[in-house]
This record gives sequence, C-alpha cells and structure tokens, in this order.
Amino acid sequence: MSREGALLVMIAVAVLLIGLMLWGWRRRTRRDAALIAPVTAIGGAERYQASGLYVATTAHDDALNRLAIKHLAYRARVTVSVLDDGVRLALTGEPTVSIPRTALVSVGTATVTIDKVVERDGLVRLVWLIAPGQPVDSYIRLQQTSPQELIAAIDSLIPAPASTGTEA
Repeated sequence: MSREGALLVMIAVAVLLIGLMLWGWRRRTRRDAALIAPVTAIGGAERYQASGLYVATTAHDDALNRLAIKHLAYRARVTVSVLDDGVRLALTGEPTVSIPRTALVSVGTATVTIDKVVERDGLVRLVWLIAPGQPVDSYIRLQQTSPQELIAAIDSLIPAPASTGTEA
C-alpha cells in the first residue's frame, strides 16, 4: 500500500472513532436529560471552603458510569463551599450548583472514578440525591487542602440515620 493509501485509511479510522465517541456522548446526554443539578441558591453561614478539580458525577456505587447531568457534565475547576443549609459547587463556566442539606446522603474518600486514578483516598466522594430516591456520586480532587477537612465539614450537615428503636 502506498503512503497516501495508508494515510487515507488512518484518517478514515480516526473519523470513525470520533464519530462513535460523539454518538455515544449524544446517547448519554439523551439518557440523562431529566437529571438537572439544582442551581437554586441556598443560604446560611459559610462553614468551610476549598478549591480543586471537579472530576465527575456518576451513578451511585458505579464509579465508571459517568452521568451527563446538566451543569455537572464536564470536568472543571471548582470551589466547594459548605454552608449551614447545604453544599455549593461553583464550577468554572457553569452556574453554581447548590445541593441542599436534605439531599446529602454521605461523604467519604475514593481512589478511582471515570478517567481519574489518584493516590489512596485522594478524591472526595459526595453522595447526594439528585431526585427523590436517586442518589449520585460526585467526585472532587482538592488542590491545597486535606480531603478530611472537607469531609468533616460536609459530614456535620448530614443528619444521623433515624433510629429504628431496636437497639439493645
């Protein structure tokens, strides 16, 4: 095969791969079209603030299944603010996402999510309800501060599980 023929084959393969990626992303955005991150303002005094990188939001307990949620679909720089009434995620180029205190489920650390693997417990994993009964996991990589400080601040907002009355 000539050089020109090989070049044309490589270009055709590249165009095909890019087309398949675009097709997959469009299907994902249609699948997740009903999921919209809350942007209504929340109040209260600021308890903690940190900056870093917003990595992704995935289906709960499925760290490799990215969700194309409006305002949280793409990786971006983020400022995380923990307020009395919830958590604010201010992503560069997007409206501020406000997760109310009542939607918070849990917070902890993670090592891996879609296209990001870091040192042990290097990501903050925030589990919250995007819709009633529908939890999602959002991952944040902090730049200058310890993940434990942010986790403690958010954890103080999460209500303790209701007692079932069966304790001994």
